[in-house]
Amino acid sequence: MLAGHLSTYRPMRGARLVVAAAALLLTLVGVLALTFPPLTGRIVDQANIISADARSAIEPKLADLEAKSGIQLVVATINSLEGQEIEPYANELFRAWKLGEKAKNNGVLLLVAPKERRVRIEVGYGLEGTLTDALAKVIITNAITPRFKTGDFSDGISRGVDDIITVLTTDASEWEKRPALRLDHQPANEPLNWVILLIVIVVVLLLIVSPGFRWFFFNVALNILLSSGSSGSSGGSSGGGGFSGGGGSSGGGGASGSW
Repeated sequence: MLAGHLSTYRPMRGARLVVAAAALLLTLVGVLALTFPPLTGRIVDQANIISADARSAIEPKLADLEAKSGIQLVVATINSLEGQEIEPYANELFRAWKLGEKAKNNGVLLLVAPKERRVRIEVGYGLEGTLTDALAKVIITNAITPRFKTGDFSDGISRGVDDIITVLTTDASEWEKRPALRLDHQPANEPLNWVILLIVIVVVLLLIVSPGFRWFFFNVALNILLSSGSSGSSGGSSGGGGFSGGGGSSGGGGASGSW
C-alpha cells in the first residue's frame, strides 16, 4: 500500500518540478528578451509624458543631488513593460544602467509605465535603509498616483522626485513622523512665524545702530553668496557632459503602485 502511494507521489513531484522549471525558464527568457531604452541622461522620457517645463525643473535637482551626495536618481518612462511585471523590469533596467556608485550602490530609479498604469521606485542596495520600502510606498501613494489619476504625469513625477530627494537628504525617521516635511502636506499659505519676524527686526535695528555688527553681517552675507555661487557652478558642470551609471546594483528594494 505504501509502495503504491510512493509510486504515485514520485511522478507527481517530478511533474511539479518540471512545471516550476519551465515557468522559471519562461520568466528568464522573457527578461532576457527585454529591450531597454538607452541611458541618455538623468531623465529618459521614452513615453513622452513629461513636459519641457517639468523636465527643466527636475534635471537640475537630480544633478545637484548627485553632485552633493553621489546619489544617482534617474527618472524613466517607457512605452511598454513588454509583458513583464514592473518589479522585475525595473530591477533589470536598474542593473542594465548600473545606477549609483559601484562601491556604495546608491542609485534610485523612478520608473513609470503609463500604458500599464504602473509606477515603481527601485532602490539600490546601499540606500535601502534610508529610502525604505515603506517610505517609497508612501511617496507613490501620496505624491505620485493621485496626480497620475488626473492625467498630470509631469506634476506627479515632479512631486515624487521632490519627496524622494527630501527623504534622501533628511533623517528618514523624522520625515516619517512629521507630515509637514512631506511636500504634499505643506499648507498652501503657512502662518506668519513671529519668532522669525522678531529676529529680522532685531537684525535691522543692529544694522542701523552698530557699525561693528554691520561689518560682521555683510561679511557673513558675502561669504554665503560666494560659497553658494561656487557650489552652483560645480553642479552645472557635472551635468554638462555625458551621463552614465556608476556601476551600482539593486536587489529589488523599493515599492510599486498603480492608478
